[in-house]
Amino acid sequence: MKLVTYATPQGSHLGVLAGEHILPLPGAMLEFIQSGPQRWEAAQADLSEGRLPFFSAESARLLAPLPNPGKVVGIGLNYMDHCREQKVAVPDRPIVFTKFNTAIIGPEEVITWSRSVTNQVDFEVELGVVIGQSARCVPLEKALQYVFGYTVVNDVSARDLQFSDRQWVRAKSLDTFCPIGPVIVTADEIPDPQALRLACRLNGQTMQDSTTAEMIFGVAELISRLSHSFTLLPGDIIATGTPDGVGMFRKPQVFMQDGDVVETEVEGIGVLRNLVSAHD
Repeated sequence: MKLVTYATPQGSHLGVLAGEHILPLPGAMLEFIQSGPQRWEAAQADLSEGRLPFFSAESARLLAPLPNPGKVVGIGLNYMDHCREQKVAVPDRPIVFTKFNTAIIGPEEVITWSRSVTNQVDFEVELGVVIGQSARCVPLEKALQYVFGYTVVNDVSARDLQFSDRQWVRAKSLDTFCPIGPVIVTADEIPDPQALRLACRLNGQTMQDSTTAEMIFGVAELISRLSHSFTLLPGDIIATGTPDGVGMFRKPQVFMQDGDVVETEVEGIGVLRNLVSAHD
């Protein structure tokens, strides 16, 4: 299933995106994830048997599919090609940080910042992993069983803050710096998360083009390692790292500017498109 959160004059709603139609489901995304496999299977059965009403997707405005995860866990330097472009050693363990929930926006929403705070705002296409059940000390061979689904994350980063602060949380967590979407694709539709192409385009120009096979620590290993340090809860998101091509390490450097359009894409999930606005 491709699950969405969409807006109407009455508020936000949960639905299934099926081709050019949206089929409404009761409740909200986080509650749906937390409700467990029995409800997921029931929704899939209703979808398969045509028991759900539907309306045209063109009439809906998509929001961030999961606007209120318990936590967003970020992973740094997790692609071989990203290490090569920086000429740095490959990490021997995941580099872990967090992004605040207040940074989350959805498709077509605006990434915005004050020039008094940062002048080096970079793009990072990432595969986002949505946890489906509580995970603590999970063995590697069972780790993918804890995945509810996958989404696209743009790990927007203020590079000047990242390097001046000497830690990453503020640089990664400014308001609007965590676009996610446009959908959450349930795990059954992506049997191998290490075989997906991902790309980022800035004003139509391809900046990043790689594959999740370049990950140093794959999805299963990340879940296992993280769960041995802290509990992952249903609805938590892991942003699994970005490949090469980010603006910081280009010659000359390329940072997002007022009026830009950035598109981040992961195979099998879709394109997450956002406008860019910088202000004084």
